[in-house]
Amino acid sequence: MQTQIPPSKLQTPSLSRRQFVRRTSLAAGAAAFTFPFIGRVLGANDRINIACIGVGGKGDSDSSNAAQCGGNIVAICDVDQNTLEKKGQQFAQAKRFQDYRKLLDQMGKDIDAVTVSTPDHNHGVAAMRAMKMGKHCFCQKPLTQTVYEARALRQLAADKKLATQMGNQGSAESGLRRAVEVVQAGVIGNPLELHVWTNRPVWPQGLDRPPGADPVPANLDWDCWLGPAALRPYKKDVYHTFAWRGWYEFGTGALGDMACHTVNMPFRALKLGYPSVVECEIDSRVYPETFPKSSRIRFEFPEREGLPPLKFWWYDGNPSDALKPLRPEADVTKEIVGTMGSLPVAGALIVGDKGKLFSPDDYGARFFVAMKGQEEMVAGDKHEACKAVPQIIPRSPGHMQEWFRMMKDGTPSYSNFDIAAYLTEIILLGCVALRVGEGRRMDWDGPNMKSTNLPEAAQYVRRNNRPGWDA
Repeated sequence: MQTQIPPSKLQTPSLSRRQFVRRTSLAAGAAAFTFPFIGRVLGANDRINIACIGVGGKGDSDSSNAAQCGGNIVAICDVDQNTLEKKGQQFAQAKRFQDYRKLLDQMGKDIDAVTVSTPDHNHGVAAMRAMKMGKHCFCQKPLTQTVYEARALRQLAADKKLATQMGNQGSAESGLRRAVEVVQAGVIGNPLELHVWTNRPVWPQGLDRPPGADPVPANLDWDCWLGPAALRPYKKDVYHTFAWRGWYEFGTGALGDMACHTVNMPFRALKLGYPSVVECEIDSRVYPETFPKSSRIRFEFPEREGLPPLKFWWYDGNPSDALKPLRPEADVTKEIVGTMGSLPVAGALIVGDKGKLFSPDDYGARFFVAMKGQEEMVAGDKHEACKAVPQIIPRSPGHMQEWFRMMKDGTPSYSNFDIAAYLTEIILLGCVALRVGEGRRMDWDGPNMKSTNLPEAAQYVRRNNRPGWDA
């Protein structure tokens, strides 16, 4: 279980709301490509040596994509020996490790950058350890498991002037960037509400920890899999390989898994800084160690850059589950249903005082617009109200390619940690609100990373890492 850390121990520098909103606004538009800057670019012709931490699941494609972008894969790491050997067939010259600490200790002088594609609870520690050594970093979403880790990685990237990118691939979609342009051009007027929902979880959660222990498979280093998390017995098919997402100790539930995708576009478009209030309004049955099967969480954002206060509701729950998942009210989504015949299983809906913008795609690749009085939505590239909006955000050469470009010439990637850490930090506040409890309004002081009315929230802001697993 997580242990409370007194606020005085949270040493990462804070950031004022004004600084935050300025940076978020810049990152939302073309100015995102003018900062942050890199201390030492590698040059167009330099061979970039990459170590890949986690090469199963998403790590399989992340490591392959890094190689396709010209990276020289010199080391691979995975706690599962079977996964390691399989990937080793592709990268025969790469040295193999099951413990990323040993990889970094032994290969530190031979690598320029790392990819981190482990379960959530290892993201922050592995990335931080590598970045402290001056290594550029591509890290899967959610960037970290805790609010503190997100703040720390953002600061570390700035201090070390590193090329970074979070693995929310929708950031590279032209449709996502176009939606940001359309909203910020004022097409739907002043944004007042945001509603985002997902069909996750598609993994087990809403359950108790099973009793007993099973023999640890010979191919699995269970100690390394646990990493900074507290010790617990191995149970077959309960945590490794995919079932870990629903456990408080290892994952971030539906919110942490999917909001880095589905909230990505509106986060940028609406210039969302720190929320002033976060509350879990309702959830399904509460279990001590796993996220609930369905929940509705409200975030309240104050005025920012001339935009009015905004409320954001997050809804999760799998429609195929016997438990009916929570979703927005019918009057909010009537134009969507009128256009598509039913409510899509996932989506992001921005409600403005002149119209609505809806993306039915987890990655923001497509969006639709309905102006006030219109009963149906029209694709964003065909709606008359959108056609005159100029393109101001450069389009992407590819998500992984952006990271390589940043390493080579310093052009910031669109989801570099200066922006991705903020998105992650805000999302993870929803997880904190879930842990604090249903119906408990959490007033939030973003710059100082604490609740002003619920001091018990501090225990969920930072994990007390297991000895030997500090970054």
